[in-house]
Amino acid sequence: MSEDVQTPPPSERSPPHPNPLPPNGAERELRGTGVEISLSALQGGEGWGEVGNAAAPTSPTPWLPTLLTWLSPSYPIGGFSYSHGLEWAVESGAVHDRHTLEDYVATILEAGAGWVDLVLLVAAWRSADAPDTVIELATAWRGTAETALEAGQQGAAFLATTRAAWPGTAIDHIETPLAYPVAVGLACAGTVPLEAALLGYAHALAANFVSAGIRLIPLGQTDGQRTLAALAPRIAAVATRAAAARLDEIGTAAFRIDLCSIRHETQYTRLFRS
Repeated sequence: MSEDVQTPPPSERSPPHPNPLPPNGAERELRGTGVEISLSALQGGEGWGEVGNAAAPTSPTPWLPTLLTWLSPSYPIGGFSYSHGLEWAVESGAVHDRHTLEDYVATILEAGAGWVDLVLLVAAWRSADAPDTVIELATAWRGTAETALEAGQQGAAFLATTRAAWPGTAIDHIETPLAYPVAVGLACAGTVPLEAALLGYAHALAANFVSAGIRLIPLGQTDGQRTLAALAPRIAAVATRAAAARLDEIGTAAFRIDLCSIRHETQYTRLFRS
């Protein structure tokens, strides 16, 4: 005779298809990088609901389209016209394939002006009510005339466009010229979570220089995407590090990139402004 099989109560059963994303507020580790990204920060505090076996936000994240627009290549700040010395690096043969391009962009982010930008963005975001010190400091943190132009003109363009199209941010009533990372940090303050602003800015910066490398070396579009994919863990890591950094931790160790920028000022033929 067969014995009766007791079915465990629902609370003790294992779900046949576990939710692929953790619940709201959980932390997920990026395997192999040691970088933790707060899902609650990226979700804007919204909950998650089931759609079949997949998870989807139960309500939209209102700041995400704004951030994507501000950091899009189509936002009219002229980012496509700057290479941050990369044009000379290609001319000299120092950057000649996707691996050397990856090293160049990673150095900007981790030890050059990219790192300075991220720390300035954090300081601007945190001091949006009284940003004068950060605004003044940002004007001093460029090693060459061309990179100062790069930061200043993109900041002025971002300021003008954002005031006109996205009123209501902390940059509405600022008359002082702003460096680009300070303009972005102030605009994001009170609107976009800091972690998301940092990650988006670092990724946009890397993508812009990879795009310049595709045109200069030249590289195929697929190799350009391979380069950007290889940079992804380093982008996440430097954004996480910058979130905890103080203003007195600003500094650069990318002397050769500054030299490339200086040499670019007198380069015979040029496609880019820096």
